[in-house]
Amino acid sequence: MRNESWIFLEKYLNTPSPTGFEYPGQKIWLDYMKPYIDEYISDTYGSIVGVINPKAEYKVVIEAHADEIAWFVSYITDDGYIYLKRNGGSDHQIAPSKRVNIHTKKGTVKAVFGWPAIHVRNSQKEEAPTMKNIFLDCGCKTKKEVEKLGVHVGCVATFEDELIVLNNRYYVGRALDNKMGGFVIAEVARALKEKKKKLPFGLYVVNSVQEEIGLRGAEMIAHRIKPDLAIITDVTHDTNAPMYDKKSSGDTKTGAGPVLTYGPAVHNNVLNMLIDVAVKKKIKFQRDAVYRSTGTDTDAFAYSGMGVASALVSIPLKYMHTTVEMVQKEDVENSIKLIYEFLLQLKSGIDFRYIK
Repeated sequence: MRNESWIFLEKYLNTPSPTGFEYPGQKIWLDYMKPYIDEYISDTYGSIVGVINPKAEYKVVIEAHADEIAWFVSYITDDGYIYLKRNGGSDHQIAPSKRVNIHTKKGTVKAVFGWPAIHVRNSQKEEAPTMKNIFLDCGCKTKKEVEKLGVHVGCVATFEDELIVLNNRYYVGRALDNKMGGFVIAEVARALKEKKKKLPFGLYVVNSVQEEIGLRGAEMIAHRIKPDLAIITDVTHDTNAPMYDKKSSGDTKTGAGPVLTYGPAVHNNVLNMLIDVAVKKKIKFQRDAVYRSTGTDTDAFAYSGMGVASALVSIPLKYMHTTVEMVQKEDVENSIKLIYEFLLQLKSGIDFRYIK
């Protein structure tokens, strides 16, 4: 990876972008994108779209989501302890002893998820972490002292963990789901610009908000753009890590290439074109299948308007919705290459309908 791309990735991933409050990360993403696009769209709730060739009638989307899971302050006790509600799919079981940043108008307030010592827990009937018993401690003795720091009900808290590289092979940290997808589509736009590739269609590079609470940002921006085709990027599970059942979860792993998904929302003609490109360009890929929905922004785009031909390119990831999410460098590079090569061979005006 070139140094400028690493600097962007590190800054982007380390900038808190909780669901509903994505704008700090979105600003970084847009600033990086500006040299590679012709114009941009910023919608009401914060989704950002970098547009290449905006006057073209045929519109193609490549998309990721920008938000990360987080917590809302919901109750402050008289003794200064803070109880929470989830913002997205935050995992209560990983919370004890984690450090967090509470975001306030006065600035960042440091806090920790407290937890009773092993010495005093009842070993015969040990209580597991739940949303009823996990709490934050920001070093205050009273509710008034907490509020004096600027913390109030509705403030958002994010885990403090930042990006590292493990064994020169894995990117590790929080919010790889799915800022790594945002990095992938930004690098596709950069490659097109720097290699002076002219596309015969309009390309809309979309970084959507609020995926973690129901694909809401993608739903809004899909109605606005009204694309003809959408390629969505997200992450999916490495099912070769311990405690997965491959019979129910499939067989996908880091290092084996991006995952191409089969499912009702995934248009088979688009999927087959992606596979053809991967085979022709000798890009490693894996296959997965879903029962009903993909659970990604693919669903929002596919079912918007009169229907948008859509497909999903996923990066295999370990330990989703934790602070140590892991993706392999090679999978990131192959995801960029697959989408880039797909766009280069795509002709304007293709009708993906099954029956014409």
